[in-house]
Amino acid sequence: MTSENPVLRLRGVTKRFGGVHALRDVSLSVAAGEVCGLIGPNGAGKTTLFDIVSGVQAPTSGTVELDGTSVTRELPEVRARRGIRRTFQRVQLYGHLSVEDNVLTALEWRGGGGGLLADVLGVPSRRSRERARRDRVASVLAACGLTELRGTPAGSLPIGQARLVELARAVVDEPRLLLLDEPTSGLSSGEADRFAGQVAALRDRGVAVVLVEHDMSFVMGQCDRVVVLDLGQVLATGTPEEIQAHDAVRAAYLG
Repeated sequence: MTSENPVLRLRGVTKRFGGVHALRDVSLSVAAGEVCGLIGPNGAGKTTLFDIVSGVQAPTSGTVELDGTSVTRELPEVRARRGIRRTFQRVQLYGHLSVEDNVLTALEWRGGGGGLLADVLGVPSRRSRERARRDRVASVLAACGLTELRGTPAGSLPIGQARLVELARAVVDEPRLLLLDEPTSGLSSGEADRFAGQVAALRDRGVAVVLVEHDMSFVMGQCDRVVVLDLGQVLATGTPEEIQAHDAVRAAYLG
């Protein structure tokens, strides 16, 4: 899948740590409604690439564009509000908050409207917005199979359920671009199927998805296109079938 106006475009992204190139001249694009897999051996630069797209790190050179606008120097929170959301290889939840409140935090930046006075007086518009936010959270929790856990402290959950909470938090405020880092790690087969269903639903709604994953069956089953990184460079790009048949990829990674 290609697009003249991709959601995400990287142009010549390079990242050096001292004399070591974590990424070298990486260029790629991801269209709306496309699921793109990013695979490669450990140390290939996959998580570094996610850090650069989400703003956790700045590239040494090159640009990151969202819907044709450079966000290369924007802070992570600004990018998040533009619609770039991500999950992490190591789940990052607010352990002392309930599942519901963890997901609700992703909507708090929009505010309730009316400021402190509206809080004190409980004006109808504020109550209406709060109901809408909680209804949205309830809908996403149901889609992720988390309704019965809504009041459970997130820190007490096993890894599979925690990953689903992190997914719910990432998508409750509809993303434009979603970055998933090792999303199926620790998931049961049922949880992985539910996760896959949510990825498919996001694709159908036109969200661009990039996922880093070592489970090749998940990658090949869910992705429209796969990009292979090796030693910080793009080794190959193609459909899952093309990547599986690529001799250099098989030698470097799949073989």
